[in-house]
Amino acid sequence: MAIIETRRLTKTFGRIQAVRGIDLDIEKGEIFGLLGPNGAGKTTTIGMLCTIVRPTSGTALIDGHDVGREPGEVRRSVGIVFQDPTLDTVLTGRENLALHAMLYGVPSGLRRKRMDELLELVDLKDRADDITRTYSGGMRRRLELARGLLHRPAVLFLDEPTLGLDPQTRARTWEYIRRMARNEKTTVVLTTHYMEEAEQVCDRVGIIDHGRIIALDTPERLKQQLGGYMVVLRAKDPPLGTIRALPYVSEVKESDGTLEIAVKEAHLHLPDLLSKVPNVECVETRVPTLNDVFIKLTGRDIREQDPGEDLGGWVESVARYRQRGK
Repeated sequence: MAIIETRRLTKTFGRIQAVRGIDLDIEKGEIFGLLGPNGAGKTTTIGMLCTIVRPTSGTALIDGHDVGREPGEVRRSVGIVFQDPTLDTVLTGRENLALHAMLYGVPSGLRRKRMDELLELVDLKDRADDITRTYSGGMRRRLELARGLLHRPAVLFLDEPTLGLDPQTRARTWEYIRRMARNEKTTVVLTTHYMEEAEQVCDRVGIIDHGRIIALDTPERLKQQLGGYMVVLRAKDPPLGTIRALPYVSEVKESDGTLEIAVKEAHLHLPDLLSKVPNVECVETRVPTLNDVFIKLTGRDIREQDPGEDLGGWVESVARYRQRGK
């Protein structure tokens, strides 16, 4: 059963068409990743689903509520963890949760029980009454996750939830996200620049580029599209045309003399491939990753900048959203 449904969802900023007719169904209970280069339209898409950005045309339903006609119901159905910190650092962890509970109308008789449940879920019960400015970056992010779930939303939106965290803290944060999705039975929609995290955590991913969904499937099935193994080799003046013409080669990427070659049945074809490339300095094989799929489909790394998406309207909308206290 789809908890999020979009049909021909579109957003334009002046002459810029940031999102171009997206059709998307996200199932209840999924951890869904929306991936794309900077400027591809993912931030604007999330903004429309959260009612922060008004669609130009098309429809989007969140838990049965239309984002255009029922924005209040949609806001009550979603939780959001922004990329930038939004905690009040002069309040304790518990006070931050209590303030959020009041804003969302959580019944007073349930607030304490709900806060205690979530503080325990994110391992912050022992620090709940400490001022949040004394928290580490990872602790603050965990408190924001708990805050986003406090009113039992049907969908939790996470914008770069582990950006700026060290690798150990990132791994622990994903453990909390998986645990919360399972325990709270909440659908999670996230953006991330860490492709290996999306590969490990997401049930499905949608890759967006130039405002359109260009791929949508499980990480494993998307990787299978490349087929076989990636052969990585370094050689002087490699014959790219010859390599690309080989029947068992599906993709070739070259950078400063290093080739990444998608090869079907590499264990059979590697000797023949190497015989076609003179002056090989080194060679290794590995299984394809989601980043390989991403680069093949978009032609660029996820961190590359693209000025195509005008974020002025998004930034202003976020400011208004925070001012009205959701």
